Amino acid sequence: MLLQNKKVAIVGGGMAGLTLAHLLQLKNAAVTVYERDRSRHVRDQGSTLDLHESTGLEAMKRAGLLDEFYKYHRPEASKLRLIDRSFNIRFSDFETDFAKITAETRPEIDRGPLRSILLDSLQPNTVVWGSQFSSMQKVGNGWLLHFKNGTSAYADLVVAADGANSRIRPYLSNIQPVYSGITLIQMDVDDWQNNTPSLFAVTKGGKVMGFDNEQMLGFGTRADGSMMAIACFKTPENWLEESDIDFNDRAQVFAWFKNEFSGWSKEWHEVFTNDGTTFIPRPQYYFPFNQHWETNETLTMIGDAAHRMPPFAGEGANVAMQDSFELAEVLTNGKFSDIKTAIAHFERDMVARGADATQQTLDNMERMFAKNGLEQMVAFFNRVKAQVPAS
Repeated sequence: MLLQNKKVAIVGGGMAGLTLAHLLQLKNAAVTVYERDRSRHVRDQGSTLDLHESTGLEAMKRAGLLDEFYKYHRPEASKLRLIDRSFNIRFSDFETDFAKITAETRPEIDRGPLRSILLDSLQPNTVVWGSQFSSMQKVGNGWLLHFKNGTSAYADLVVAADGANSRIRPYLSNIQPVYSGITLIQMDVDDWQNNTPSLFAVTKGGKVMGFDNEQMLGFGTRADGSMMAIACFKTPENWLEESDIDFNDRAQVFAWFKNEFSGWSKEWHEVFTNDGTTFIPRPQYYFPFNQHWETNETLTMIGDAAHRMPPFAGEGANVAMQDSFELAEVLTNGKFSDIKTAIAHFERDMVARGADATQQTLDNMERMFAKNGLEQMVAFFNRVKAQVPAS
């Protein structure tokens, strides 16, 4: 095996990094995951994911974790409603077979349980917590990695799985991301049933999206009783710096929302009028389609570090998990004469996959943020719904 007697360092303990670690351990590779979080419970893990058959679900299948996945998947999370700015329901699949079939073909799971499944699949002490990457230097045929906690570690092969703002990516590529024109405000709400009762009444455990005049509001529930809402809008790239909004100040954020989303129903105000909401601004970027860098036999990258994209087609996490099983495959299937050749093969296909997923995302984004975005999205889901066989 190409990795025999070699140490693999995966920097980043998200879905992609953990999936890769497990798949490599199944082939007896020596793997360590370096994760900046202090523990597995230190922070919220974001929105619910729908895993796609040939990507995310395939990764779980190859990892031998499908049974565990289905213990925690949430069929109700596949239900969808589209509403207008006045909170009128314009599309709903809550009472049809469409939601049931969607739940079967693209089953949903909260990120927290999915991450726990992957963590529990690893050998003891695989993850070194509290290890935020700071720099690395070439040492012999490998790398000496340095972390902000003052520790260092050697690896023969480093895999950057450290997300959209990867600190390792610049060691491979200086290609910069492109601003999409959309900024997203993530809003996490604790105890959403009591803190946002009007929103709770309309969602019934699923997700709701509203579109109007190049803006979007949406929310989805989690099994732990919390909710993640988003407010998305077209704005210049420098808006965040120039807005001077303190996103730790709920009153400031609420004042901005009432101005920016004036005319939207007051039901949305619940997100801003309780003490259980936190706010995170996220300008949305993507990498160019024609990325290229020189293959390095000691360094590669997967997931958002390699092909960052907005979340508007649900492709990011799925393509990242595919990266994991494709990289594990080329490194362990015995078909390549050396690691550099294997990585070159992987990276060529990965860049193409990432470009395809990014194009799908941008196409979807164009529909969502058109002036008639609601009409386009209702028509889109009605076409999909019409293709579902009657029970």
